Amino acid sequence: MTNPVSERLFSVVAAALVDAQGRVLVQQRPPGKQMAGLWEFPGGKLESGETPEAALVRELAEELGIAVDPADLAPLTFASEPLGGKHLLLLLYLCRAWTGAPAALDAVALRWVTLDEMRALDMPPADRPFIAALQRVI
Repeated sequence: MTNPVSERLFSVVAAALVDAQGRVLVQQRPPGKQMAGLWEFPGGKLESGETPEAALVRELAEELGIAVDPADLAPLTFASEPLGGKHLLLLLYLCRAWTGAPAALDAVALRWVTLDEMRALDMPPADRPFIAALQRVI
């Protein structure tokens, strides 16, 4: 018997990349994508058979051109939100170490922001609660 909820579950991983000044990297969604123009944490969908950490390492390489050791990804929090006809499960990892300089390879722009600056950005509903979790660890 199939579970209709699990068939609609949409799992996504994201990273809160934190620099030495305590700023967090956000990227702006490109035109043509759902929620275009909003600022979000970099990351993306899990592919079949991938662990969340492997998916995030892959996504950060594809989106930002950086290399991340899975050991440098610390699970921080998650969000669970209805999204269209699916249900989003968004896993946020904290990352303070990577190799390379982040570049906007799949986004309109990148910004390093403080948590106060982040509060003023237009963000997807699932990302906004992550600011409070980040406040506790930065």
